[in-house]
Amino acid sequence: MVQGIPIYHFLVVSTLMFFIGVCGFIIRRNLITMLMAVELILNSVNINFVVFNRYLYPDQLQGHFFSLFIVGIAAAEAAVAIALVINIYRRINNIEVENVNEMKF
Repeated sequence: MVQGIPIYHFLVVSTLMFFIGVCGFIIRRNLITMLMAVELILNSVNINFVVFNRYLYPDQLQGHFFSLFIVGIAAAEAAVAIALVINIYRRINNIEVENVNEMKF
């Protein structure tokens, strides 16, 4: 074990973040809060990558590179999703999921 905080502390935080994100995605009906829930899920995966890399292979950096790749993908996903949400709000003046049943011009 690497000196410092035990691995199960990180895993508990990551698991809580993941399930809060899943619950937020399922329960909430606002598109922005659903996007934030997806970001929570991706951040919990990043924590897992970094922690497992640190504890299993402390001299290698694959977990960090995967995390940077996920951060880049999440930034692109957030930019596209926010652009879609702004377009939906301009068209129907609401961003609730129930009110967005058609995507046409």
